[in-house]
Amino acid sequence: MPALDGLKVVRSPIHGYGVITLRRFAAGDIIVYGDGVVYSEDDDFDDTYALLLHIPDEDSGEPQLLLDLTDQTRWINHACDPNTEVDVSWDPDTRIATAWWVALRDIEVGEELTYDYAFSAPLAEPCACGSDSCRGIIVDLDEIDQVTGPNRDLIRPRFRRRLRRRAG
Repeated sequence: MPALDGLKVVRSPIHGYGVITLRRFAAGDIIVYGDGVVYSEDDDFDDTYALLLHIPDEDSGEPQLLLDLTDQTRWINHACDPNTEVDVSWDPDTRIATAWWVALRDIEVGEELTYDYAFSAPLAEPCACGSDSCRGIIVDLDEIDQVTGPNRDLIRPRFRRRLRRRAG
């Protein structure tokens, strides 16, 4: 797999491996395009590094589609205060998927790239991003009040107050 231009995979203080920048990126720059394989939610595959690609209408009977990242973009870690966002497109006619990461702010040389994984509540897991705005779990902020079980205890105090406001 060829190296990604301006990026390098390294050991990460957040989790396992991460991707750092070898050059500066300005806010709004497209940093990298990701490559992968398209799978249906009905397929048997490891979705650890997959992006949600297509959510069909509930009454369509179509399965969700996921893009399993197969290049170094799979090592871009989660952060609750990310410096990038990932966008995806799906062309059902050509069956071509595209994913790309855009800088949310200026990113300096040596910074680790991150984006908000925003897992749905049932898939929430502990977060180790270490940012000042860490939620304590990796979850879509719009679904944080739906988190149950042991993960609910990991939600940081600032977000617990939000849960109480939503419940009341």
